[in-house]
Amino acid sequence: MFIPASPSSRISASLTILLGTILLHPSMARQDASGVPASEISFRKHTLSSTFLAEGAAIGDVNQDGLMDVMAGAFWFEAPDWTAHELEEPQEFHYDKGYSNAFISYGMDVNQDGWVDFVRIGFPGKEVQWFENPKNKPGHWEVHLIYESLGNESAGFFDVDKDGIKDIVGSIPETGEMVWFRAPSRPDDLAWKKYPISEKKSPGTAQFSHGLGMGDINGDGRKDLLITGGWWEAPEDPTKGLWEFHAANLGEPAAQMFVHDFNEDGLPDVVSSSAHKLGIWWHEQKKSGQWETHLIDESFTQTHGLELVDINGDGHPDLVTGKRYFAHMGNDPGEYDTPYLSWYEFRPGPEPQWTQHVIDKDSGVGVHVITEDFNGNGLIDIVVANKKGVFVFEQIRE
Repeated sequence: MFIPASPSSRISASLTILLGTILLHPSMARQDASGVPASEISFRKHTLSSTFLAEGAAIGDVNQDGLMDVMAGAFWFEAPDWTAHELEEPQEFHYDKGYSNAFISYGMDVNQDGWVDFVRIGFPGKEVQWFENPKNKPGHWEVHLIYESLGNESAGFFDVDKDGIKDIVGSIPETGEMVWFRAPSRPDDLAWKKYPISEKKSPGTAQFSHGLGMGDINGDGRKDLLITGGWWEAPEDPTKGLWEFHAANLGEPAAQMFVHDFNEDGLPDVVSSSAHKLGIWWHEQKKSGQWETHLIDESFTQTHGLELVDINGDGHPDLVTGKRYFAHMGNDPGEYDTPYLSWYEFRPGPEPQWTQHVIDKDSGVGVHVITEDFNGNGLIDIVVANKKGVFVFEQIRE
């Protein structure tokens, strides 16, 4: 049964993590020249649904009324009152018995008709589809197949060829290949062309592999593809030939992975979070080519969705993550623990620091997190969908 719910608000709390050392203190943060104290930042919670519909959501102005809407599973939610409309015939999912058919999603104008469509990566190893926006006409959306199978639970949307349009990156579990699908760039050719990245039987390509991201590891200006077991070096032309693989120890099975020089030594580092156990880490790249892993936090489990984004406007990228509630139906560590959603304020330096600010205690994340300026006021908001429901967290400045 579909259950909508009313908006509510939450007050932030915080703790500081210094390379694994946790110090409790009242909610406050150092203010940089262009930032604001964390004590002045809070989030207003909007509950779009309290039903398990999807493991992730997408955003876009579906009906072209100038307001950003949310798409999740078989529904889109119309702002500002979050009226639910069906995209397709809904299925019933139970948080304690299984998974949904919608994992990672993205809103984009696939057919270039001026209306946002809904791209949906389903259960790992299953089909990837895009749903065509009917332009305010009643009824379900027409469904188009992109590919019949895509693996790695952290597969996602990246602009691989630098044409300004997000492509899809993931694996083909049947062959063990890492691939990318080039998004259509012309309305008269809507095929998503597949290009290989790796050889067959490569690491990180199984149906339920965890951990994937893109970023410039070697400083050549091109975004490489990284997994927990290493990274593929992006060639000048990503459509021609396989990418060279560099083995590296980038931690345990993870959610999304991001690249940034956290300790400001001139070498790009990597941040990741544990998908089903404990841990958020940054992986320091050494001049020797080796990697050293540092713990950021291990206060809650199942950090299956991670984003790197500047929340407080100080010019430094913060982290947003949370607990994926009942990720494996009660069979993972801490499944019954509080489903936190938090942002981690980042301060760079030789010993980088992260301060955790709790946003909410009854939502968490799914398999990915959306961090965008949802309402056009210049502040980063957060959208999640998971076994607790579908939520928008609107950033408020006091």
